[in-house]
Amino acid sequence: MRSTSIVFIFCVIALQAIAQPEKPVDSRITRVTVFLNRAQVTRELKTRVEAGKTNLVLSGLTAQLDQQSVQVSGRGNFVLLGINHRQNFINEFNLPKSLRVLNDSLEYYKRTLLVEQQQKDVLNKEEQLLLANQKIGGNNQNISVNELKAMAEFYRSRLGEIGMAKIKSDEKIRRINERINKLNNQVREQNELYSRNTSEIVISLSAEAAGTIDLEVNYVVDNAGWYAVYDLRAVNTKSPIQLSYKANVYQSTGEDWKDVRLKLSTANPSLGGNKPELYTWYLDFYYPSYRSRDVSRMGAVHRAAPEKAEEVDLSVEVPATEQKSIADYTQTLQTSLNSEFDISLPYTVVSASKPTLVDIRNHEMKADYRYAVAPKLDNDAFLLARATGWEEFSLLPGEANVFFEGTFVGKSFIDPNSVKDTISVSLGRDKRIVVQRQRVKDFSSRKAIGSAVRETAAWEITLRNTRNEPVKLVVEDQVPVSKNNQIEVTVTEVGGAKYSKDTGKLVWEMNLQPNETKKVLFKYEVKYPKDKQVSGL
Repeated sequence: MRSTSIVFIFCVIALQAIAQPEKPVDSRITRVTVFLNRAQVTRELKTRVEAGKTNLVLSGLTAQLDQQSVQVSGRGNFVLLGINHRQNFINEFNLPKSLRVLNDSLEYYKRTLLVEQQQKDVLNKEEQLLLANQKIGGNNQNISVNELKAMAEFYRSRLGEIGMAKIKSDEKIRRINERINKLNNQVREQNELYSRNTSEIVISLSAEAAGTIDLEVNYVVDNAGWYAVYDLRAVNTKSPIQLSYKANVYQSTGEDWKDVRLKLSTANPSLGGNKPELYTWYLDFYYPSYRSRDVSRMGAVHRAAPEKAEEVDLSVEVPATEQKSIADYTQTLQTSLNSEFDISLPYTVVSASKPTLVDIRNHEMKADYRYAVAPKLDNDAFLLARATGWEEFSLLPGEANVFFEGTFVGKSFIDPNSVKDTISVSLGRDKRIVVQRQRVKDFSSRKAIGSAVRETAAWEITLRNTRNEPVKLVVEDQVPVSKNNQIEVTVTEVGGAKYSKDTGKLVWEMNLQPNETKKVLFKYEVKYPKDKQVSGL
């Protein structure tokens, strides 16, 4: 027994010697690099460690961090032994003030509902008591008329009061339930962001002597990213276009990024960086499948593997004489593969279902203004701005709000991948360009010649500039294009337009002086068999 006790004590001492003490430490998010999908969070901490081996525990982190992406670096006299990540299903994120207020309001209305329901229950029992005791004076006792009248008045008065009180109670209960439902919906939305488990990063290190160390911890989180939005502003038809490059930054990680150094990157880690490999492309004869119990003669069937399913609280004091925005504090950096927008002012992005709008940069683009009209579809002329020099701005596809002369005129979409050197933006209609398109009857006819029908048509377009300044105008129309060799289309006159035989499109480019009127005329002829009917003519 004594030897067994000695062995047990020795094992306990050995385990205590092997076990490393855990020390909880506080850390703060200082920088966040937001990619198009995901974000890299940087935390900094400063703590004192004793000589020997220690496990530093960073708790209260989002559970959505990628444990393979955790990196630790720092300064101090220590050796980094290892990094471990673990989930914590006990401690949740600290609830924000807004969610605590909602929960308090919800509890208040639930208590109010219980009180009101209790009062209604009392009314119901009183009503049942009165109805169960309607017999007056017993079976063998005579009562006077006055007594009977008094009792009747009492029943009528009290039952009426009870009925009205129940109606009011039902209405109050209905309103309370509506309020509770609204609060439940609001709480449910925020609970999706905050009522999650947390995670922890355990940093194992060894120090020869006690001292203070500085650590920097980086990790990548999901449910975060950004996408581009733009404002396009044109003061008039003689000024350049002002392009406001903005970003909608979103994150629902459960932890707020408060007063952090924000960097936006055009990289997308979720796409992966591995080059795709080409494999041998085999050809073979096609063998149809038959219902047969003997599949050995049908050959091997190759099955493809299934695809994997894969506005902001900014407190910056700016002198009253200067109108500045975050764009004035943003630096654009070109890396080997991507662009980065580094914002030097602290920014706050809360964990929420709605994105935070961040100004990136303001650019100026040279623009050529002209009017375009397609009178076959619409008699109004549309002012177009053709902007150049956008290639150096690292633009991404995104929606654009268009403003002209200080007025919002609509939305557009910028897709740098589908344009060459010019971005064309419509700035709205201008009724001062009067356009009329009409068929010229003298040149339009339908004749049957032998076994064929010959139809001729002529259209005249009249354009008038009622503005007090000259304008550039592009006019578009079309003639039909045959898809059948039995249908012959001959364009007899284009009126000076550029004509595309493949598409049938006619384009006129002209300058209109103030109060000037111009007319263009085009003609075409269609010939087809008499016994056929042509669709679209």
